[in-house]
Amino acid sequence: MTATDLPPGCGDQEITKAVILIGGPQKGTRFRPLSLDVPKPLFPVAGVPLIQHLIEACVQVPSVKEILILGYFASDEITPFIGEIRPLYPTVRIRYLQEYTRLDTAGGIYHFRDQIKAGNPSSFIIINGDVGGDFPLQEMLEFQSNLKASGKTPLLTILATEATRQQSVNYGCIVENKETHAVTHYVEKPETFVSATINCGVYVCSLDIFPIISKIYATRQQLFYEGKIEENGETWESIALERDIIMPLTAEGNLYVYHSNRMWSQVKTAGSAIYANRQYLAMYRRRQPDRLAGCNKGKGDTTPRILGDVYIHPSAQVHPSCLIGPNVSIGKNVTIGPGVRIRESIVLGDTVIQDHTLIRYTIVGWNSYIGKWSRVEGTPCDPNPNKPFAKMENVPLFHEDGKLNPSITILGCHVRVPSEVVVLNSIVLPYKELSRSFSNEIIL
Repeated sequence: MTATDLPPGCGDQEITKAVILIGGPQKGTRFRPLSLDVPKPLFPVAGVPLIQHLIEACVQVPSVKEILILGYFASDEITPFIGEIRPLYPTVRIRYLQEYTRLDTAGGIYHFRDQIKAGNPSSFIIINGDVGGDFPLQEMLEFQSNLKASGKTPLLTILATEATRQQSVNYGCIVENKETHAVTHYVEKPETFVSATINCGVYVCSLDIFPIISKIYATRQQLFYEGKIEENGETWESIALERDIIMPLTAEGNLYVYHSNRMWSQVKTAGSAIYANRQYLAMYRRRQPDRLAGCNKGKGDTTPRILGDVYIHPSAQVHPSCLIGPNVSIGKNVTIGPGVRIRESIVLGDTVIQDHTLIRYTIVGWNSYIGKWSRVEGTPCDPNPNKPFAKMENVPLFHEDGKLNPSITILGCHVRVPSEVVVLNSIVLPYKELSRSFSNEIIL
């Protein structure tokens, strides 16, 4: 890409690239059955695809002029979405670059290094596609810029937050020099407690990282052709930013930490999508209140009663006698009948919910149907409010004894729930028509 390819007005000014890593179809298993219908990055949270929230975070940074989305989803799964949203962000160029195989976090960056370096950006942002939050990207860029101005040579700045001592072992743990904020030790998912400071999967990188990845690439290539690396389902070209770069380079003194106490969460399970939905709706209230259904108050009896933060797509038809909220998102062309009560849930597009139904802690898939006087309810799996810095647990689907862990209820796409049926703490796969009530089951 040449300077003439860049958006107008950024030919001479300092620019920043943004890279969003979305992985591919072999992942997202904990997000099933929802990821069976749509790539996980395109799953709607608070009425907007998860990846669009990340794009909007990048667009807020004035120096970002291009956003590159890297992954190995088929191009025809991602590029139509990009075509739809491009007009919303005219000052930023957005492209999808498809990997030929799973290259991991640093492998994909190295493979597309020419596209990242094009236009001579001063630095570039990396965001893992399975996180959500209120990212202080501009502050991170200024932090790294100040380090350079003071004579330091920062290679990488890691966004970090605090977790509980017990939960920290599920994340990348960072030990830092409290005075300089330099990383002195890093362990990815340690077996024992290392630090309550955890990696958020958001980085600001210097272009100097590419020669380092190049050396790792050359070494792995040589070892592979000498027969010293077996692929075992993972290509030798797969290079992990955390394992292969951050962990070995902590002794160099050019990795730094930027702390944030803003909202942040991984979005790895359906339960975490409900939690992220709540957090993004709260962000709308602070920054984009026009997205919330609450802005329709005062229109008489033509709108339902709204509690708390609620998103309702303009095409949805919700009966005025309904009580919706808090923390509910209702998608395109949804029809909701009289007397329906919905809270802490996501209702996806083209769904029909009949009269006097109760829905709590549930994700209702696309094109589903729920009959009259039914009850669909899950178990909340939020962070413990009594523990400071507690994060989502992202528990496995089953206990060690094989029993289903209590969690939110999920109805896959094209599921039909008849009238006067109760569905509790269950997962219903797509295209199922229920004939009775279910509790704590997976309906195949």
